Amino acid sequence: MMEAATPLLEGRNLRKTYRLSRRNQVKALRGVEIRIEPGEMVALMGPSGSGKSTLMHILGLLHSPDEEDGPPAELSIAGVDVTSMSERTRTRMRADTMGFVFQSYNLVPTLTAAENVALAGEYAGTGRREAMSAASEALGWVGLAERAGHRPMELSGGEQQRVAIAAAAARRAPLVLADEPTAELDERNEAIVLDEFRRLRADFGATVVVVTHSPAVAASADRVVEIRDGRVVV
Repeated sequence: MMEAATPLLEGRNLRKTYRLSRRNQVKALRGVEIRIEPGEMVALMGPSGSGKSTLMHILGLLHSPDEEDGPPAELSIAGVDVTSMSERTRTRMRADTMGFVFQSYNLVPTLTAAENVALAGEYAGTGRREAMSAASEALGWVGLAERAGHRPMELSGGEQQRVAIAAAAARRAPLVLADEPTAELDERNEAIVLDEFRRLRADFGATVVVVTHSPAVAASADRVVEIRDGRVVV
């Protein structure tokens, strides 16, 4: 009998409460269980405030799940337990294995497109020359080779988002986490960005997790995980 493949992401009992004041708190996640297989493209959907972005931040090791008020939280990435990792180790894992694509692009305004793409590689310990070479190749891969020397303010929104995707491609990031990546884009640029996500999977075997309200993004995913009131309902 064949053993089941190890999921790329697996979480249980994921809770997160934001305490805004002594008497005011928001329960963003209320015990989420989730499993994502290698190479999947999964859309996280739900109403605003449902907890989907909080879940993505926990999966991306940007936030830690709560440990109190319930059973112990469990979170593993490629079979590695990350719940007890030090912040330094979590930072290294993010740099080595993850690419992030945000609604607001998150590019450094004073750097060129190539320098922005290379920056992620340098954070992961790649030498400057090698990182710039990989950045040049990745920008060509997303069709922006001629824009490599342009700064973010000289690029359209769609081009800026493709620069962010190029950063993941340059490092062959096995996990790409995207938070509303097409919310600021028109239909044409949304289609281009979705095509780049599909190519990340096809060319590099990346697993893509996308927080979205977009029906087009949901239709492009292998499956949709719906979150409501801090819980997975689908």
